[in-house]
Amino acid sequence: MLVTTLSVGPIGTNCYIIGCKETLKGMVIDPGGHPDRILAAVKEMGLTVEYVVNTHAHFDHLGANRAVMEATGATLVIHPDEVPILKAGSGARWFGFLVDPSPEPGLLVQEGDTLQVGQLAFQVMHTPGHSPGHIVLYAASEGVLFDGDVLFRLGIGRSDLPGGSHATLMQSIRQKILTLPDETVVYPGHGPATTVGEEKRFNPWL
Repeated sequence: MLVTTLSVGPIGTNCYIIGCKETLKGMVIDPGGHPDRILAAVKEMGLTVEYVVNTHAHFDHLGANRAVMEATGATLVIHPDEVPILKAGSGARWFGFLVDPSPEPGLLVQEGDTLQVGQLAFQVMHTPGHSPGHIVLYAASEGVLFDGDVLFRLGIGRSDLPGGSHATLMQSIRQKILTLPDETVVYPGHGPATTVGEEKRFNPWL
């Protein structure tokens, strides 16, 4: 698996560009801004981007949706419970930001669905708490999890925004993420990567 990480957008969101080594099919996870940098990385990796995935519909994770989709022809993937937030402006006004409105999603995914990118298979897990329709993507064969704003290195996602719930967030973390193998690499929406095992041992919120 090919992985490029870019810190983009107004508050430094991690955008992940994922590629299958064998087929050079790819996807972009959470393009929060700076589409020129994202597209330059896609070109450098030699990928054909099939999907743009929003782990959730907060503005800092989708500011470059439109530009990346228009340049690549990719399909937007999101959980149906995030569509109302997407259509309402993705919360940008809560923080005084302006973002380019996102196009409509082309693929709505639920718990248990699989997103295929070349020879890579990503299991969709519904992990509400930070946002009602938050999803994470787990590639068991690669031992990696792309988890948006659920679990961070030594931290957890905030739950005080509309639709958030601390109890639900903790349930998502304990039932979905902490049940994965300890060596699973966690690529979060902000900050450095970590592992499930490291967070079990050292994360003060857990």
